[in-house]
Amino acid sequence: MSVNFEIDKDGIAVITLDMPGRSMNVLNDELTTPLREAIERFETDDAVKGVVITSGKKDFLAGADIDGVYAITDPAEAFKLAEEYKAFLRRLETTGKPAVAALNGTTLGGGLELALACHYRVCLNEARIKIGLPEVKLGLLPGGGGTQRLPRLIGIQAALPLMLEGTELNPTKAKDKGIIDELVDDRGQLVERAKRWCLENPKANQPWDDKKFKWPGGDSKSPANGQMWAIAPSMASAKSWGNYPALTHIQSCVFEGGIVDFATGCQVESRYFAACVVSQESKNMINTLWYQLNAINRGESRPDGIERSKVNKLGILGAGMMGAGIAYVSAKVGIEVVLLDTKQEAADKGKAYSDGLMDKAVKRGKATPADKTALLDRITATTDFNDLEGCDLVIEAVFEDRKIKADVTAKSEAVIPASATFASNTSTLPITSLATASKRPEQFIGLHFFSPVDKMPLVEIIKGEKTSPETLAKGFDYVQQIKKTPIVVNDSRGFYTSRCFATYPMEGMAMLAEGQHPRAIEVAGLQAGMPVGPLAVQDEVSLSLSHHIIEQTRKDYEAEGKEYQGHPGEAVIEKMVSELGREGKRAGKGFYDYPEGGEKLLWPELQKAFPPAAEALDQQTMIERLLFAQANEAARCFEENVVMSVADTNIGSIFGWGFAPFQGGALQYINAYGVERFVARAHELADRFGERFRPAQSLQRMAAEQQRFAA
Repeated sequence: MSVNFEIDKDGIAVITLDMPGRSMNVLNDELTTPLREAIERFETDDAVKGVVITSGKKDFLAGADIDGVYAITDPAEAFKLAEEYKAFLRRLETTGKPAVAALNGTTLGGGLELALACHYRVCLNEARIKIGLPEVKLGLLPGGGGTQRLPRLIGIQAALPLMLEGTELNPTKAKDKGIIDELVDDRGQLVERAKRWCLENPKANQPWDDKKFKWPGGDSKSPANGQMWAIAPSMASAKSWGNYPALTHIQSCVFEGGIVDFATGCQVESRYFAACVVSQESKNMINTLWYQLNAINRGESRPDGIERSKVNKLGILGAGMMGAGIAYVSAKVGIEVVLLDTKQEAADKGKAYSDGLMDKAVKRGKATPADKTALLDRITATTDFNDLEGCDLVIEAVFEDRKIKADVTAKSEAVIPASATFASNTSTLPITSLATASKRPEQFIGLHFFSPVDKMPLVEIIKGEKTSPETLAKGFDYVQQIKKTPIVVNDSRGFYTSRCFATYPMEGMAMLAEGQHPRAIEVAGLQAGMPVGPLAVQDEVSLSLSHHIIEQTRKDYEAEGKEYQGHPGEAVIEKMVSELGREGKRAGKGFYDYPEGGEKLLWPELQKAFPPAAEALDQQTMIERLLFAQANEAARCFEENVVMSVADTNIGSIFGWGFAPFQGGALQYINAYGVERFVARAHELADRFGERFRPAQSLQRMAAEQQRFAA
């Protein structure tokens, strides 16, 4: 049975959620049907004086079964689903008997909504436990009364950000917010304390069912909330550019719920929930950020039949921002780190990066001074290659220069064990060619991190021609060990993420060269759903670095006897660096000026350097150029087997370079646009703006056969 019902000698029933064959409880018919029956028994049996709801698993309740929600295409069905769940939660809280949630683990989404329908919430005080309403992260909203109960419990201004951001709180913070009523230190106390509360409060009632109820901080009509309602929608829109309907719908639920009675507010919520469920944005996000991400995390790209491994000692060559970041995330999970640079001062500076991050963590209450000391003790800053002795893995994060990389590879392999793996953090240079400097090319792999490493969730694992399955498995395991998401790609110039990411700023620069207004270009990028505009991205990357990479690539093509086909954006980089001396953010001047202590501003002379065109492009065309450039290149990478799965392609695009999450990734964007429509539009763009937009051969074939990308 998924739900167990037991009554003790005092008449307190304990409902235990424990779905057989699952690691976590989820809301589907298998659970909700017996739960509804249990609540009916609680309601109608006079022998039952109160109820405690808890879980037989490590966690309480994860929320809705995503499979069922994803399958819904009829808004009426979604509305009915929400109303049915809310109906028996409403019965739970209006029996006139006390109901207590005894939360033994993570409680999210519909699980928290069940807890909010109880009169009291006792929670196990463990840092691992997460409590929240994270539905917005999948383009949804809380559909089980969350948008109505939470604001009535803790106030509109406190509740709204939690739902708009999908914040997951630990038990202490949830108690501070007023979501949890009481914390206990061990599971043995949990149910007993919940039972005792039932006995102490035989006629419990919800605050919002009291005739004298007043909203904490005021309802939606309250002057205290007037300024917030005047500002909050515009702030959310400024961040989302209207690309995430769930944000608007959550605000509408809370606002409208704040001017009507509780029952009407719940029905309002069901209608907005239905709108979210059938939206294309939600379908995109669930498909990629749930199904495909889970497939990656389960290890579908990891070679089969190879025992899991763990890195105990890690060597990092190069203590710049990238090396310092890798050192921090590795030491954070308990790995001993050797951080090596050519000068002790540079190595010490790299270690100081971890010092600074831990200071912030301590200040925010996320770590203790003892945690900081322990982490820093794991990092050895050095200039001596002999300190690499005993490393399981060495990662080079030195300058993008073949000679330098070859030199540090040889010096490392002279010291490290024969069984050790050597990895390059290069973002552009082919791994196979770098592995020629190694005595053990089968143990050579690419581990491409993204900056800042402590914040970016992805690592791109690159297989060279001789990389063994065992080495790939070791790389995969290390990436998961440091709590990052791994995608696996085959070797090629620029690999997958760098190759596709470059199309975004390059297309922005191509439009600048054509005479489009720089501000319009930047806004088009934001409207497309990218985190920053293409010119700002290029400044961050560094114009001088891109200039160096272009020159290196040209030399490589020449050495290979191949013709180099440049991008029109390259002429802009050449002019900015060689003629105008504007090398990017690090130099303090690029497409933007960076006044000390102030916000960056587009360089006023930019339109003199790149004179305006007689006619401006419409904004939609600019948006499509930016998205098509990325998506078409991703399709080419998939076609060429550079990236081997749809999941890796989509997740890599979102986590790696920030491709619009609401689109579900580069290939899902093509799916949602419609492959046939995409191909037709790509041909139009190619005819007008250049062959780089000509759709990949595989896309043309898929369009002819009416196929789409399937995970």
